[in-house]
Amino acid sequence: MKTINGIIPVMLTPFTPDNKIDYPSLDRLIEWYIASGIDALFAVCQSSEMIYLSLEERVELSRYVIKQVNGRVPVISSGHISDELEDQKRELLAVAQTGPDALVLVTNHLDPKNEGTEVFLSNLRALLDTLPPELPLGLYECPAPYRRLLTDEELTFCANSGRFVVIKDVSCDLATVQRRLSLTKNTPLSIVNANAAIAYPAMLAGARGFCGVMANVHPELYVWLQSQGSRRSALADEVARFLSLSALVEKCGYPKNAKIYQQRLGIFKSTHCRVTADDVLETQWALSVILDQIREGTEDYQRKVGLRP
Repeated sequence: MKTINGIIPVMLTPFTPDNKIDYPSLDRLIEWYIASGIDALFAVCQSSEMIYLSLEERVELSRYVIKQVNGRVPVISSGHISDELEDQKRELLAVAQTGPDALVLVTNHLDPKNEGTEVFLSNLRALLDTLPPELPLGLYECPAPYRRLLTDEELTFCANSGRFVVIKDVSCDLATVQRRLSLTKNTPLSIVNANAAIAYPAMLAGARGFCGVMANVHPELYVWLQSQGSRRSALADEVARFLSLSALVEKCGYPKNAKIYQQRLGIFKSTHCRVTADDVLETQWALSVILDQIREGTEDYQRKVGLRP
């Protein structure tokens, strides 16, 4: 099994104005991520607008990203959007055949009606019996359609199964991250935090990286922060505060706002988005100014930490 940890962007999916996947823009996005020094990529996830992709598109997207990355970093994929168990088996097996370094299961689909651990583990065992035993797995506490956090019992089961290598932790709570680190100690399961506000404290506590949406804006700053290890400094604290405050923009029309940011970088040709047809620059007042300020701040901190002259 490959180790899956570090800075793991949740990949955006660029679309053409006529609603097709824009593969040339996707090529540029992949190269931008890798040039930023990221450790792995999470393809076909919530940020990829996976619930708005057909199964054929999810499979092709996963296959394409894996081919383009060509082993330079690990690629994990999900595409897990269904509630019915037989549909889950079909879609997960299809994505598994694209060759990801880990196949990611979405926790809320393992317990669609939030009925509890018995239902969760029953559905999970059925999938474990179906999926290739040699294929590493991941977990994603995706907030849509509802945020289904793992209980300690469920997390311990997954960690001790030996099948799981990463969880995208969406607890957004440092104490929970710390407890989970203790529960998964000496297992293959890496805890990777998704919340920008606790990104640095979680790293200091031993979390194995960051897998949040703002890695679509300034991944290199998260890479730098992770590289500091336990060497806490005033500059690292300052960068962490900037990253935390910048992440407030997540509530202003994501993922379309991230696509606007990528277009301004020259990476995306179009900002077309399946999640929303709204012009978020109009509906989210002052968003254009905020995105400019985040870009200017990002460049300032790149200089401060030695990433640009």
